[in-house]
Amino acid sequence: MTQSTGLAGAFDDLADSYDHRHHDEVARALIDQVAPGAQDLVADVACGAGAVALQLAQRRQAAAQPVLAVDLSPGMVAVGRARAETMTCGGAIDWRVADAVPLPADDHSLDVVFCASSLHFLGRRALADWRRVLRPGGRVGFTLPLATHFRASGDFARHVARDVPLPQTAREAGTWVAECGYTQVESRILVLGTRRAVVVSASSPVRLD
Repeated sequence: MTQSTGLAGAFDDLADSYDHRHHDEVARALIDQVAPGAQDLVADVACGAGAVALQLAQRRQAAAQPVLAVDLSPGMVAVGRARAETMTCGGAIDWRVADAVPLPADDHSLDVVFCASSLHFLGRRALADWRRVLRPGGRVGFTLPLATHFRASGDFARHVARDVPLPQTAREAGTWVAECGYTQVESRILVLGTRRAVVVSASSPVRLD
């Protein structure tokens, strides 16, 4: 069993009991910090039930390009599709069951990449892949769990990426993202009940490597 297969199964098992309220709040914080343009080409990476994609679909103009929503869990994508139908915004999202890295997008084709509550499973390679798919100056927005408030359990503990340092502070997260080649980094602590996460936004370099 590969790592991606095992993680997909873990999220499939979680799909019917997913905490939509919490993830909707995380998505709202990310979107507000990045503030994507109405016509930006956007991806929701490791989207789960599509909290970011759903909120963007509701906010954006009907003529905007569909949000690309990618997740390796068929169960989570099915839940996201069902939610989109109840919100009458299903056509505004391009759902894909696929690995998040590499993202199924052409080089330098996207304006914004979002990743809510998942980078610590994807690993540092995701940050490099986002630079590949982003246009020069494109934006990323993602969250990382705060080290002091995160204890992975069960199947999920085996899949936490060792090359993503969970930050103790927002400043630590920002410093790491800058070391990964991003500019205009902004980071802050998001408090949601007993949970803590760092919300990070940054820009891909204007000059291509």
